[in-house]
Amino acid sequence: MKMDRTAAHGMNAERLARIEAFLQERYVGPGKLPMADVLVAREGETVYRATLGNARADGTTLRENAIFRIASMTKPVTSIVFMQLVEEGKVALDDPVTRVISEFKGLGVYNGGGGAVPFAPPKPCAPMRMVDLMTHMAGFTYGFQNRTSIDAAYRKTLPDGGREMPGFDGFIAELAKIPLEFAPGTAWNYSVATDVLGIVVSRIEGKPLGEVFADRIFGPLGMVDTGFHVPEDQRHRLCDAWAYQSGKPPKLIDQAGKSKLTVPATFEGGGGGLLSTTADYDRFCRMLIGRGALDGTRIVSPKTLDLMTRNHLPGGADLTAMSKSLFSEATNAGIGFGLGFAVNLDPARTLIPGSAGEFFWGGLYSTAFFIDPVEKLHMVFMTQLTPSSSYPVRRQLKTLIYGAVEESYA
Repeated sequence: MKMDRTAAHGMNAERLARIEAFLQERYVGPGKLPMADVLVAREGETVYRATLGNARADGTTLRENAIFRIASMTKPVTSIVFMQLVEEGKVALDDPVTRVISEFKGLGVYNGGGGAVPFAPPKPCAPMRMVDLMTHMAGFTYGFQNRTSIDAAYRKTLPDGGREMPGFDGFIAELAKIPLEFAPGTAWNYSVATDVLGIVVSRIEGKPLGEVFADRIFGPLGMVDTGFHVPEDQRHRLCDAWAYQSGKPPKLIDQAGKSKLTVPATFEGGGGGLLSTTADYDRFCRMLIGRGALDGTRIVSPKTLDLMTRNHLPGGADLTAMSKSLFSEATNAGIGFGLGFAVNLDPARTLIPGSAGEFFWGGLYSTAFFIDPVEKLHMVFMTQLTPSSSYPVRRQLKTLIYGAVEESYA
């Protein structure tokens, strides 16, 4: 555990110290989580860090430089890069997606069929726009949601943008064969939309997505350990990955020493393919808390970030009104959605401490971050247990962190 300048930033050190004890007693000690690494910062300065548990099943102790699968915490990176392209005039939020992905011409809404029966001809709909991709209002889905015939079609041909898929063109070709769940802009569904957005970025820039990220985000921010694969000489820092089992210890599903994550990905998924460290993702968060800049390097303008962190759901609705998803990266009540981030609209409805305007997201392996511009507060949390719905640890951490705020800036 490390605390730095805590009192100077209006935080209570004794209350922050509850975090490690809580994680150890509730999760790591009993074996519910294999490990936990949490960093809390205020005004861009670290005020608390706790690193506990084992990185691997063989008892290797978790260290501060461990490399984690961050899954859907890739999405905000993709969204920021897309908005850089918007700022440069290369694309606009209201552009039709077919401007870059012509394969989607003629894409329509589900009209029957599926499974053993061919899909019926789809119902025509208004063109999908780039903003629909960013807000998860494009009409796409994820196969793992396991609710509809469309989900089943995704599971058959599109294993949720897995890193071993053959490439972007094949993914788009298969996606274009499957009807949309709803007309773009009319509902919200957590989906492969950000993978499609990553493909838009790659096609506009004429480069693999990993190169675009390196040029535009990782290099400028000094995120030296973030990418779509782990170099072989850094394999020793990679954590094992585990899956929740009801009533049983977690199941080891990807052993770091044998993992294929050291092999470059053939599908660099903008929706979920990155690996990173707590320190690297903290650099990304410091850029966000710095209103788009870090250490003199401007990534996006403050006004662009303001636009991204406003609620873009129609009529100011929250996800309880708009979501068709089975997902757990955000609770629905009082939560809206912006351009790549969930947005806290009303802390009273969320039933946990927070600020209106806070934005955040998480990943399949139970990782998470949040940015509170009001309190100038942010958190990065890393572990490696799937699915992220296994435990309410992320809500509990937020409660503990806000409970340690001694001086509010609101």
